[in-house]
Amino acid sequence: MNLIVIIGSGAVGKMTVGQELMKITDYRLFHNHMMIEPVIEIFGKFDGVVVSKLREDIIDAFLKTGYEGMIFTYMWAFDMQSDWDYIKGITDRFEATGGTVYYVELVADQAVRLERNKTENRLKNKASKRDITVSQDRMIREETKYRLVSRDGEIPFENYIKIDNTDLEPDVVAQMIKKRFNLPGRGVTEMMNRVKLEEVRDDEIQQLYSLQIDSFMPLYEKYHDEGSPAIEPIEKVIARTKQLNRRYYFIVKDGARVGAVNLGYKTCDGPSTYYISPLFIHPKYQDQGIGHVAILKSFELHPEAKVWKLSTIKEEPGNCHLYEKCGFVRVGEEQKVNDAMTLIDYERKV
Repeated sequence: MNLIVIIGSGAVGKMTVGQELMKITDYRLFHNHMMIEPVIEIFGKFDGVVVSKLREDIIDAFLKTGYEGMIFTYMWAFDMQSDWDYIKGITDRFEATGGTVYYVELVADQAVRLERNKTENRLKNKASKRDITVSQDRMIREETKYRLVSRDGEIPFENYIKIDNTDLEPDVVAQMIKKRFNLPGRGVTEMMNRVKLEEVRDDEIQQLYSLQIDSFMPLYEKYHDEGSPAIEPIEKVIARTKQLNRRYYFIVKDGARVGAVNLGYKTCDGPSTYYISPLFIHPKYQDQGIGHVAILKSFELHPEAKVWKLSTIKEEPGNCHLYEKCGFVRVGEEQKVNDAMTLIDYERKV
């Protein structure tokens, strides 16, 4: 797993740039004050030992996720050997996984940083900075006591960039970092961490049925297909749940049930051939990549499957593109349903 370390003086924009970088990559932001603020709130004062322990626990857990990497912010005192050792300890853990560490140093004029110290985003995320007079005096004292800007050539790392962001917006800086280190854009990793498949219980069938109707109704109103799941009786859904070789799963994103999928195999085919029928996402959650992730999670759920099959509406190019992106190819003959709608079959072989 990779690590991006953003370093710099107080209020230089480490957190804000990290927030923008998180929007355009599969990296998650762990900024310096995420642990500092809770500790101050609970203990009534800063406790470096507790903060460090909490950071270690977060990093331990994060290294077990499927994310591309972490964005970590830190105010590095270059004249303090303990800070060099601390950064090395963190970066060693990421490099031990085979990952790459990137170092970004931000510098800006003090007058600009003093203004940034008052910004809404900073005060929202850092309660300890809300007393502007105190936080400003602390920032100036830190710069007097420690050397917070590196000397030319002092940082020996290959993947290092120093950016003067005095006159640069955070999103511009984020794009510069992404381009400099050739970081991949956002993929499916984040959504894979946010979406789950949860098996539907018997007492949840009514909720499943309502979700199915709401999801398929726009297609029914468009094509008037008499076999549409939007108008099938609940008894048909119940019958599917009773089949031993089929299971319904809610598609859950961030704790909300946003759709469902039915997975199963026919006795005559055996468990090597699985069918996806139906798969649906509620209209208000469509076009977010959830369906794509639900299919990928379906594959993970049944590694024994050697062939996957499904059918979709030919006149819905978005659906066709989704399945083809997941590795499905068209097979068989088209099935004309009515003058407006045609069903086509898709198959994916593992």
